[in-house]
Amino acid sequence: MKKLKIYIPGISFPSISLTGTYCALNCAHCGKHYLETMKKVTRKNLVEYCKNLEREGYKGCLLSGGLDHRLKVPLDIYSSEIKQIKKETKLKLNAHVGFIDESDLEWIRYVDVISLDFVGADEVIKRVYGIEKSVKDYLRIIDLLTSNGVKVAPHITIGLDFGKIWWEYTAIDQLIGYPIDVLVLNVLIPTKGTKMEGLTPPSVGESLKVVRYARQHFKGELSIGCMRPPGKWRVEFDRKAIEEGIDRITNPPRKIIEWAKKTRDVEIIYECCVI
Repeated sequence: MKKLKIYIPGISFPSISLTGTYCALNCAHCGKHYLETMKKVTRKNLVEYCKNLEREGYKGCLLSGGLDHRLKVPLDIYSSEIKQIKKETKLKLNAHVGFIDESDLEWIRYVDVISLDFVGADEVIKRVYGIEKSVKDYLRIIDLLTSNGVKVAPHITIGLDFGKIWWEYTAIDQLIGYPIDVLVLNVLIPTKGTKMEGLTPPSVGESLKVVRYARQHFKGELSIGCMRPPGKWRVEFDRKAIEEGIDRITNPPRKIIEWAKKTRDVEIIYECCVI
């Protein structure tokens, strides 16, 4: 079995919101909650903030934020700053983008990888995000990026349809034919203050079925991302996902790290799992 890469990004790879806590949407699973945990950086101090990160030994950062009225994370507004960061530092940049188009390619070539939430069913897009977009819109972004040589890491959130698992298999099938190096699987966390607050998380067993299907059909590296339920759920899921042959995993419990070292060759990396 190949080497297992364990990613611990919080130490030297912070997540930055360039929109503060603003987002034009109020998605059922997020409700702007996850923006609150990110470092808030403005356009005025972005370059200096990133230079300080490098001086302090950080590896890079995630550039993110809420979606604007165009359904984009407005990173295009920061294009000159992003170019300057890449020219004047050695930081690795992961960008969370939303519904980008051809006009964004000019600045996107300065980032190392694009993280893209991917949903494989029109009705789930409508129920969860409340927007008039379709699977074709997501695939258009994948086409745009891969055809222009941009590294993209699609993220599928298992159980995103209010805890039900069904569309995830189709989403994996839809991505198989693309030159994608890393596919990230997250698992829904019913988050306080959101429309999904009272849900029961998807079961470990049903979630692992999706992991197994992805491992069997996706030829690139398979990663378990940051988002999945904590506690005993995570301990059980992480162990079995590693046994299924995943290539990467983010923030597993310490006991799982120690166990994994006894079963596989392990490398610990202090960056985002898509790097």
